[in-house]
Amino acid sequence: MPTRTKFVYLMHPKEFKHEKAGTGRLTHLCLATSEIHMGLTFDTHELVQALIADPANFPVLVYPGPTARNLTTGALSETDLGGRSLVLFLLDGTWSGARKMLRLSPSLQRLPRVMFTPSAPSRFIIKQQPQAGCLSTLETTHELLVALEKSGLDAYPLPAQLHDLFARMQSYQIRCASDPALAGYRRRAYRTPAERVLTPIRRRYIPTPVEAPSPTTSVPTPLTV
Repeated sequence: MPTRTKFVYLMHPKEFKHEKAGTGRLTHLCLATSEIHMGLTFDTHELVQALIADPANFPVLVYPGPTARNLTTGALSETDLGGRSLVLFLLDGTWSGARKMLRLSPSLQRLPRVMFTPSAPSRFIIKQQPQAGCLSTLETTHELLVALEKSGLDAYPLPAQLHDLFARMQSYQIRCASDPALAGYRRRAYRTPAERVLTPIRRRYIPTPVEAPSPTTSVPTPLTV
């Protein structure tokens, strides 16, 4: 699926090497202009730094915070881009892993931040999200594309593609879990997201050196998991 926006997934090493149900790879395969880069720190990552430094790009970080622009409400416009190409950096990992990646990458901290307001809870069945409002990488990308199309910043020609793929991936995992001939899979049925008890997670906002205090309050945005 072609997009005007470049999606850059910065994947935590554990997500890259060990996560078997990660949606970052699935999303990358769906988007023709997306990239995946693995690491903990990206200040010395040549490809990532080239994207940030390219004057033809408008790089932003998808991360909640008091200065983040809410794409759902149209807080970012074509005029803001000034003819440049929008590049969205997404941290692909757990909350704790993503916080560490951001802490170790001052160049990412200095990027303008964007967020969005989720239109629906996560559809993840085979993995429990840590908090209401948290979404998978795939679901986050879907919400971003919906918001970008609404703002006139991009086109979303196949809005059902990502969610359909997400459902197919989970259906396969559920079938494997119910097959007694397959060793290594769980033997209990998955509970629906509505049946689960969510536990609070500790969140710490990391200010960037270039950000000024803002009196506005942002709606929490899910980090990619």
